Amino acid sequence: MTSNEFFQRIEAHFNNQLPFVAYRKPNQNEVSARLQKDTSLHFTKDFIETGFVFSPFDAIEKTVLIPDILSESMTCSDAIDNLEKTGIPLESDAISNEEKIVHLNLVKKGVEAINNSDLKKVVLSRCESVNLDDDNPFKIFKRLLNKYQSAFVYCWYHPKVGLWLGATPETLIKIEGNRFSIMALAGTQDYNGSLDVVWQNKEKQEQQFVTDFIIDHLKPSIENYKISDVETVKAGNLVHLKTMISAQLKPNTLLENVIEALHPTPAVCGLPKLLAKQFILKHENYNREFYTGFLGELNCETTIAPRSSKRNIENRAYAVTRKSTQLYVNLRCMQLKDKQALIYVGGGITEASNTESEWAETVSKSLVIKSVL
Repeated sequence: MTSNEFFQRIEAHFNNQLPFVAYRKPNQNEVSARLQKDTSLHFTKDFIETGFVFSPFDAIEKTVLIPDILSESMTCSDAIDNLEKTGIPLESDAISNEEKIVHLNLVKKGVEAINNSDLKKVVLSRCESVNLDDDNPFKIFKRLLNKYQSAFVYCWYHPKVGLWLGATPETLIKIEGNRFSIMALAGTQDYNGSLDVVWQNKEKQEQQFVTDFIIDHLKPSIENYKISDVETVKAGNLVHLKTMISAQLKPNTLLENVIEALHPTPAVCGLPKLLAKQFILKHENYNREFYTGFLGELNCETTIAPRSSKRNIENRAYAVTRKSTQLYVNLRCMQLKDKQALIYVGGGITEASNTESEWAETVSKSLVIKSVL
């Protein structure tokens, strides 16, 4: 299917107010889409269904499902051709001083709570609105595809929920058969042309919090786990600290239990999880909705071929088909609504946090999305 045909089909589906998702996995060229054939709002019951899921921050029981059995699937390998050029945000989209003061006070409350309770870390966020002269989601989606090759880039729509786009750098979980991997991503700096950067103790501590949380909460479900060295990775105009954790799932492990144990991770919520979540819901004063939730393919069939070598020539016919689940944390995202882009950004707060620095981090993160508007 050509790029023009692919986007024409999706746009027609959108104009008919039918649910769909279009997305590209990190460092791939192929763009996929699922076009739901009715307007019903489906939810996953126990994560044994097959399709594409979109889950909010606060309640995984409200995870929206675009079911494979009710959808048409399409792929396009040349969708990066003829993409929209990126732009520069207008001066009129500058952030008000009032918004800044509100977020500084929120961060201050977070630091005070950490110093006066059992809270160790809390991720605090804000929502920023940008007026749009042109709110065509497909132009924005193409710009995201063009600009963020190493991210999971998506455009998701349901007439009963809304329209979301994003380019997230963070994997929540990947499972193929019983092989499991998860990314621990934390700490943020502006990218200044090199990955050879100096990290402060605050960012190193954030990263360790996330890694320790994952191991502690997954121990009942995994075996033979390995933790990679911490590395600095680039995501758009930012760099982060990343650790990869790989393991095998124990027999009869339920995917639903794994997701419940992980989500939301300290990278988007805090530690201890319940205490941090309660603080967020009480003090952020807005609804995150699907920001810092997760999205991706659920229980989709994937074919794994033997490695290409002389020894395996006879075995190439014996490719194995397994169920694959690939879920991503919904970061660097926006919601399009009423000719506005609602941009969601946040950062991890610890006892070492500086309020002005935390504000500057959210501004840097907002530029990931603003650069395509």
